Amino acid sequence: MNNHGVNLRSLRPSDKIQMARLANNKRIWDNVRDGFGHPYTENNAEEFIQRQAKSDTEEVFAIESNGELCGLVGLILQRDVYRKSAVIGYWVGEPFWGKGIATAAVGKIVRVAFEDLKLVRIYAGAFEYNTGSMRVLEKNGFLNEGIAKKAVFKNGKFWDEHRYALVTDAL
Repeated sequence: MNNHGVNLRSLRPSDKIQMARLANNKRIWDNVRDGFGHPYTENNAEEFIQRQAKSDTEEVFAIESNGELCGLVGLILQRDVYRKSAVIGYWVGEPFWGKGIATAAVGKIVRVAFEDLKLVRIYAGAFEYNTGSMRVLEKNGFLNEGIAKKAVFKNGKFWDEHRYALVTDAL
């Protein structure tokens, strides 16, 4: 999958070095769930890659820009009555911020979700201070469905979470 110099591909064991280099950044950790971990080491990356290789509930891709790994994007497939929905998550290393890479990657995985996986709904939460992530979602057609007040406890403080969703019309 290639678009505007952005490519999505499967994770490789060799990605652990670049993943750790980029993900071991407090500014990234501030915008993701605590389970992401900080500091983020090569061992964390290796374990994540191994888990993804075995997962039947997650579709995770490396994001490349001009051949260089710059982040990850993925879908957590839901179950039971929510089985046609997925949660989207993504992060891009700080050296690649502001270049449209996350926007392109989200656009590509949205197509995978709707066309290949036949999902109907993709949703995400963005912490109130993560306006960059909100812009990425909005540029890809996601609508703000509401704000969950004090839904997030991060860095010793409560934060609101903006809830976004994209629903396909192709039914």
